[in-house]
Amino acid sequence: MQITEIFFSIQGESTYTGRPCVFVRTTACNLRCTWCDSEYTFTGGVKMTLDEVMSRVESYPCKLVEITGGEPMLQEKEVIELSRRLIERGYQVMLETSGERDLAHVPSPVVKIVDVKCPGSGEGGTFRISNLHTLRPHDEVKFVVANREDYDFTRDFIRVHDLRARVNAVNLAPVFGSLHPRELAEWILADGLDARLGLQIHKFIWDPLARGV
Repeated sequence: MQITEIFFSIQGESTYTGRPCVFVRTTACNLRCTWCDSEYTFTGGVKMTLDEVMSRVESYPCKLVEITGGEPMLQEKEVIELSRRLIERGYQVMLETSGERDLAHVPSPVVKIVDVKCPGSGEGGTFRISNLHTLRPHDEVKFVVANREDYDFTRDFIRVHDLRARVNAVNLAPVFGSLHPRELAEWILADGLDARLGLQIHKFIWDPLARGV
């Protein structure tokens, strides 16, 4: 696998916010979101065998692991095998992905955190609609919202596709440093939207530009 970093930190997003978590961050992404906060994953990284990745993960005192990127599903074969090995060792596994790649073969115990891209990302329309059928009740969907247009897109997408009936949670996060969380909160309340407001708490704990957290 091509790996940018493996580190132990506090989960900053999703319903797992606040929990200690081991992050396996893969290298490479085929999307270029305007607000991306992990551009350093686009190139570089180091080649690691699955055994080496497992060894690093097992060196931390934690059974929650998130595979993220970049876009992990660009290394689908390796990510699926890593997920299987982790599950066999008793780990709870999360996979953060844009949903642009097919998710049909992701092992069912994996908690998929699917980041549907809004228009303001510059990558709107890249989500693979067929992936809606791969979602399980323990999965989550995330929308990163830059402005009112993004929010309207998100609200309509949630309702048209009945997301709350499909997944454990629908998470809305304002673009850090761009959209004030209060605005997003007020829009959610005004519409009575059944969704969670997420604030990327790791960016409040540490420097927002810090890596390895």
